[in-house]
Order: sequence, then structure tokens, then C-alpha cells
Amino acid sequence: MTSFIRPLTAKTLLALTTSVVALAALLASPAVSAQEFKIGYVNSDRMLRDAAPAKAAQAKLEVEFGKREKDLNDAAARLKTAADKFEKEQVTLAESERGRRQRDLVEQERDLQRKRREFQEDLNQRKNEELSSVVERANRVIKQIFDAEKYDLILQDPVVFAGPRVDITDKVIKALNAAPPPTK
Repeated sequence: MTSFIRPLTAKTLLALTTSVVALAALLASPAVSAQEFKIGYVNSDRMLRDAAPAKAAQAKLEVEFGKREKDLNDAAARLKTAADKFEKEQVTLAESERGRRQRDLVEQERDLQRKRREFQEDLNQRKNEELSSVVERANRVIKQIFDAEKYDLILQDPVVFAGPRVDITDKVIKALNAAPPPTK
């Protein structure tokens, strides 16, 4: 199955700009120069790839959609075999038979494409549902770390650059892995 990839959207650019402006404003204030400023950063992509709840969500989706994906791949293979057979036999077929088989192949191709679109839409919807649950849990964990360790600011993607000194992704992943899954 495909991995989760976040495209750079207007919303992402707005979040990046807002984060940079907020950080610049905080660093420019006189109160910051009088005391240390504690910043953390969480790599969302890594968290959604490496945390146990994210892996469990991915495994759940693979189980839920695996058979359907296999069925689509099998149907595509059968269609290719039929098309190859038609290519070899079309010169020997009567005009009416050739036209009928060609229409059948076109109809099967349309049906397969429709089923693939439906599969992809269903998969994307379920992936969004599962990932939103993981993100909600992660945000609660990040808030707990923020409060417990007295952070002034914790940034999440998109961040252009963040050094390892402020990267708290491992803490978040460990806390997510240790937390029991929510009961429904």
C-alpha cells in the first residue's frame, strides 16, 4: 500500500508562516532575553511512520483493504491476459466476433478503472479516519510533554530546519507507544 505523504498546500504554507512569525515575535520580546526560552519540535511524518499506534493503524488498513486490493490486481491480470489473447486472435476472428470481444474488453477496462477509483476513495477515507485518531492522541501527548517539561513553544511540521537539540519526536513516540490505546 502507499505510504502517507503530505503535499505542500496553502494551509501548510500558512502554518509555516504563522510558526515563523510567532517564533520571531517571541524571540524579539524583552522577556525572552531575561530568561531561557524552551523550544521543542516534533517531526510529524516520522511520528506517523514510527509510532506504534500509527503502525497499528497501517496494519489495520492493510488487513481491511488487502483482499480487495488483491482482487483488483487479479482482475487486472485477467484483463491483460484476455487482451493479449485477443491481440493474437483478432486477425482470424470474424468481424462481428472481433467487435464483440473488443467491446467486452473496453467494458471490462472501464469496470476495473471504476473499481480502482472506488477502492482508492475508500482507502483514503479510512486512512484519514485512522490517522486523525493517531494525530489526536499525539497532540494530547505533546500537550502533556509541553506542560510537564515547561516548554514555551513546541512546533510541528512544517518546519524548515530544526536541530537535534530541540527535536522531541522520540519523546512523543515513546509516550505514544507507552500509552494504552483508547477504548471505543
